[in-house]
Amino acid sequence: MSTSGSGNRKPLIVRPDQGRKYDMGRMRAVFFADGDETDARYSISEWWLEPRTGGPGAHSHPEDHIYYVLTGTLSLFIDGERTDASRGSYALIPGGVTHTFENHGAEECGFISINAPAGFEQKMPGIVEWFVENPLGELAEA
Repeated sequence: MSTSGSGNRKPLIVRPDQGRKYDMGRMRAVFFADGDETDARYSISEWWLEPRTGGPGAHSHPEDHIYYVLTGTLSLFIDGERTDASRGSYALIPGGVTHTFENHGAEECGFISINAPAGFEQKMPGIVEWFVENPLGELAEA
């Protein structure tokens, strides 16, 4: 097994209190590896939604999303269809597919997002600004 890396990339360990944090009110994200660290191949982030939190609304973008649900149940709306993804679930959302997500549960929901290729993370300052003007709402109890 080779110990040499590819290109100029270096091994990276990010501790739990590190990463680039983005507060969006009832939702927050922490980016651990971006295009700079991955040779523009992907980015990795965690997303956390408070209980009964609506999502960002239907949208699409060119990057693929791969979600892995850490805790709670993530309600995914992909091409207009709702699917609840519980802890341990994976979801692949190809670039260009309309989607959104919400937390309909009574507990916090968290998921890892891998975006490929990298580039989505560059939109985060604008996304945070958008949520300041358009705060996420609390969903009514079921």
